[in-house]
Amino acid sequence: MATNTSATTKKFGFFSRRVTKNITMSAALLFFMLGVIFWGGFNTAMEATNTLEFCTSCHEMEENVYQEYKPSIHHSNRSGVRATCSDCHVPKPWIHKMVRKVQASNEVLHKVLGTIDTPEKFNQKRLTLAKHVWKSMKETDSRECRNCHNFESMNPVFQKPRARKQHLNAFETGQTCIDCHKGIAHKNIRDQLTDEELEELEKPNPAFIREVPKMYLDGMKQVAQQEKEAEEKAAKEKAKLREKKKNAEIATQERIDKAVKAALATAVVAAPSVASEPLSATPSSSTSEVTPTATPSTTPPSSNINWGTVPSREITLFYPGQASMEWMLTGKDHGGARPFVKLGDRCFNCHDKETAKMGEKIVTGEKLEPQETLIPGKRGSIPVIVQASHDNDNLYMRFEWENTEHTPVPFVDGGKMDADNPVKLAIMFATDDVQYAKQAGCWGTCHHDANGMPHAPADTKVTKYIGESRTKIEVKGRRGKKRGGWDKRKTDDEIATEMSAGHYMDIIRFKLGKNESEDGHILAERSMEGGQGTGFTASLNGDTWVVELTRKLKSDKAGDVSMKMDKVYNFGFAIHDDHTNGRYHHVSLGYKLGFDNDQVEVNATKQ
Repeated sequence: MATNTSATTKKFGFFSRRVTKNITMSAALLFFMLGVIFWGGFNTAMEATNTLEFCTSCHEMEENVYQEYKPSIHHSNRSGVRATCSDCHVPKPWIHKMVRKVQASNEVLHKVLGTIDTPEKFNQKRLTLAKHVWKSMKETDSRECRNCHNFESMNPVFQKPRARKQHLNAFETGQTCIDCHKGIAHKNIRDQLTDEELEELEKPNPAFIREVPKMYLDGMKQVAQQEKEAEEKAAKEKAKLREKKKNAEIATQERIDKAVKAALATAVVAAPSVASEPLSATPSSSTSEVTPTATPSTTPPSSNINWGTVPSREITLFYPGQASMEWMLTGKDHGGARPFVKLGDRCFNCHDKETAKMGEKIVTGEKLEPQETLIPGKRGSIPVIVQASHDNDNLYMRFEWENTEHTPVPFVDGGKMDADNPVKLAIMFATDDVQYAKQAGCWGTCHHDANGMPHAPADTKVTKYIGESRTKIEVKGRRGKKRGGWDKRKTDDEIATEMSAGHYMDIIRFKLGKNESEDGHILAERSMEGGQGTGFTASLNGDTWVVELTRKLKSDKAGDVSMKMDKVYNFGFAIHDDHTNGRYHHVSLGYKLGFDNDQVEVNATKQ
């Protein structure tokens, strides 16, 4: 009996273990299969909510942001790689993705409530919605952007100059993608933020600072070398063209001289007792020489520089429209305001290679020029060949650019603002003692309240001035205030103190019509008298203007910048072409002028 019991118990115990084991294995298998089915279904359902089709299935999205997204590069581009809604707005890490999906339930609620179910309602909420996205992306160091765009993989060789500079700033100061790239796939409403909001949202985060990759630094060196080689090649080609043109003109003149001599040799002499004198050849009609008739007696003599041996630089002037210093310093107007103000960046750093494109956008009214003051047919930019030389006593400069046919100004009687002068050339020099001169050249003289600008006062003509001459300048235009400082002029004694401190810009101007040169300065206003005087010669060779100046390096006149060989000076210039006046000129960025210094943009070499 005991044996049977024992055997039964063993058998039963074995069976029990086996059954229990089988049940356990079956349950595990069942739960595993259910888990797979559940997870697969859950994941499939979740991924279905990440598709472009799902995101644009409601008319709130389809009628608004989707229509803005379609023309963007994220939807259609040369590589065919498309970033959809979820790529930018849904995190890839699982935990963050789940958090985002839970947050999306709030969006479903507002869909049910009809919060943004019309374009009008959506636009009313657009800024609030955008702020939420910008804040989230700022906090995560633009995590979703970096899923595709890796800072460390960027190659500056393939970037525009502005992008190269700003990405380098981002590495070194701790900025992130969303600081600069708001509105990259949708309507840009960055300008609706207050200056305080912009400052807080776009300020660098030290936690985001990255070591600049060696590949990026190597790329920057490669770019610098490429640009140098391109400039040298362009200069050589320009020199060849000038030489070819000059040789053609000489050949033409030689043919004229030969024809004149042949005609004289065969002519019948009416009075043989009178000795005939050779006739000097009249300059061809394609060349006219213009010299100033009202320059001071201290004007230096004209140069005898061999310009064929002097290095040249092409500087592209552009049409500026209503871009003032106040506009430049305001973040919601000008995306480069922060690096300009906080980092001391120069306008040159970002814009030297894109001035032609900038001018085209402005002259066509795309930005910074009201429709009522557009000039149909006006060129957006003027490429100018600039050369500089010296002989220890004088600075010599040469400017060469293409002339164009007259394009009448529609809002001026007769179509010409300055009927007496088809062209005027203005040049400014300044030391680093003048605010913004180091970064922006002569741009610091242009303000939002100057004549022809948006906030020009009624019945008061405001010329150029610099900030040192004012007790205050309204930059932001907060609470409806007019921007500028025309009515905040310092006292005469304070102005005299600023003058003594060297806080002025030296300006010289040549009018190629009246043949007049003017020499003055800009401080509290633009004064075109009192300087030492500058000699100019000009000629229109076919369709090309050539202007040369001769200027003493040292001067004891108030408002003049005396120059030393071991110093670098800020230099900018403007051309009023086609009988224009006031702000309707073409202007340069700020450049550096030095002497026998190959590190500056305009190098005056000794002859």
